[in-house]
Amino acid sequence: ILNVPFVGCDVMSSAIAMDKEYMKRLMTEAQIANSKFLVLHKNDQHSFESLSSKLKTPFFIKPANAGSSVGVHKVKAQDDFKTKLEDAFRYDDKVIAEEFIQGREIECSVLGLNNEAKASLPGELVVNHEFYSYEAKYIDPNGATAVIPAIVSQEKMQEIQQLAIKTYNTLDCDGMARVDMFLQADGKLVLNEINTLPGFTNISMYPKMWQATGLSYSDLITKLIELAFEKHQKSNKLKLSF
Repeated sequence: ILNVPFVGCDVMSSAIAMDKEYMKRLMTEAQIANSKFLVLHKNDQHSFESLSSKLKTPFFIKPANAGSSVGVHKVKAQDDFKTKLEDAFRYDDKVIAEEFIQGREIECSVLGLNNEAKASLPGELVVNHEFYSYEAKYIDPNGATAVIPAIVSQEKMQEIQQLAIKTYNTLDCDGMARVDMFLQADGKLVLNEINTLPGFTNISMYPKMWQATGLSYSDLITKLIELAFEKHQKSNKLKLSF
C-alpha cells in the first residue's frame, strides 16, 4: 500500500500458508501429498468415534490459524479428547483434525522470486518429545536436535528440494519460506506445512540450512534485500490505472 520494498511473501501467500485448511486444499489441488484432514468448527458437534473412524488413532488436532505448535495436541483416546479439543478452540474458531504421519521431520529453505527460487540443503529435526510441541521447541533445551544437512541420499535430497520449490511456487511465494515435510520409512515425502516468516536468528533452521549450502548469514540478508528491491521494481512496471 505504501509502495515501499519489503522482504518476503505478500499478504495472499502468507494468509494461505497460515490457514492450514486453505493451504492443504491448495496443496491437494496441486497434487502435493499431505495428510488426510477434517475441518472442525466451534459450534458443530464433534466426537472421538467419528474422527478416529476417519483418521484412525492417534490423530492430531490443531488451530487452523496459529503457529509454534500452540494449541496442538496428539489425541490417542476418548479420555482427554474433549479437553484437548477445547484447548485448540481457545486459539481459533476453526480447528484441523489431521491424521498422524509417522516419519522423519525434514525442513528445507527456499529463496528467490516465484518461478526462479532455489532450495537449500535440507535439515532434519530429531525430536526428543512425543511430537514437536511448544515445549520441545522453546522450553526444553534438549527438546530437539538439528541435523544439517539431513542424512539422506543424493537422490532423496533432490526430491526434497524439488518438493520445497513446488510448494513455494504453488503458493506464489516470493523472497523466502521454509517448507516442512515428513520422510516416511518407504521413502515417500508428505508435506506438513510452509512457513512464510520462518525464524531468523543465527541459530534458526532457515539461515542455518543456507549456511550449510554455502550462503553466509550476512550474504543471505543481503540477497533477501536485493530480492525485495527486484520485486518492487517489477511491481511498479504494472499498469494499475486506466
